[in-house]
Amino acid sequence: MKRTNSGINAGRGERALLVEIRKRAARSSGGGLRLGIGDDCALLAPRRGEEVAVTTDLSIAGRHFRLDWHPPEAVGHRALARGLSDLAAMGARPVAAFLSLGLPRELTIASGRRRSWVQRFLDGLLALAETHHTPLAGGDLAESPIVVADIVLVGAVPQGHALLRSGARPGDLLYVTGALGGAAAGLARLAELAQAQPDAPNPPFIPKKLKALLAPHLYPQPRIRQGLWLQRHGMASAALDLSDGLSTDLAHLCEESGVAAEVDAALLPIHAAATLAQALHGGEDYELLFTAPVSARLPRSIAGVPVTRIGRILKARPRQPNLTLLTPQGPQLLEPHGWEHFC
Repeated sequence: MKRTNSGINAGRGERALLVEIRKRAARSSGGGLRLGIGDDCALLAPRRGEEVAVTTDLSIAGRHFRLDWHPPEAVGHRALARGLSDLAAMGARPVAAFLSLGLPRELTIASGRRRSWVQRFLDGLLALAETHHTPLAGGDLAESPIVVADIVLVGAVPQGHALLRSGARPGDLLYVTGALGGAAAGLARLAELAQAQPDAPNPPFIPKKLKALLAPHLYPQPRIRQGLWLQRHGMASAALDLSDGLSTDLAHLCEESGVAAEVDAALLPIHAAATLAQALHGGEDYELLFTAPVSARLPRSIAGVPVTRIGRILKARPRQPNLTLLTPQGPQLLEPHGWEHFC
């Protein structure tokens, strides 16, 4: 998306920021938005035979990102990517996004040629929105002591054909897209950079040679095309996205489907910079975890992203662990150690 350089300053305030957001959002388009920003409500029009999928994700400074670590563009990208990944897991087509944004006043102020934090945040969010044809259709704006970004994503999926967490059956095989652990490894490296540059401008300078390593954390790619492919071909029996970590998200799938699962550590597609622990528990990879019957003939990649079989679904048995990790030392209990709030 082409960047603008219109400044937001103290004298212009909320109205000027709303005007800029509306102007920039108007450049994006989607297949189901009839009326966007400007009225009290947006108007959406899913296609005949579709049902609506809605998801919401909250991003809070100090909890989901840090102003002194994360570039504003990455914060905007990640805020939208979280919701798009949920739609991908359901096999839903993105229709529209809604953003409610709370900001400290100083983050809305541009200075000379230096763009404001919120302008750069919008750069990241709207660039990803354009990539996935997801118009920003509305939201809310308020002054806040900390940055809070609440994203609502609306998608559409053929009626009765959404991918669910509850469809896995004993005998199904377990698959993931992409590589695991890259986001956790990138976060650890970002923390090292920040600590090594205590006097540098925030966020820390990222050397060119480290940008690829940090990309899975700063700019995760939601697997929209892969989710749509799985839904259209009817091959996945259950699916969800890997936001909290493989161990925790697989436990969610097993709970919803009433099954157990076995993961083979030797089969895991671990990111080159990650450890086994990061691949199992790290979270924020936003890959798809899905099951499919043995008879399904899945390709090795979908839309350029590798698909890897990592285990199988088993019958749940009383007093037996629901998750097992196969290792060279033998089967081990796989405990959910991914992300969980209030713990």
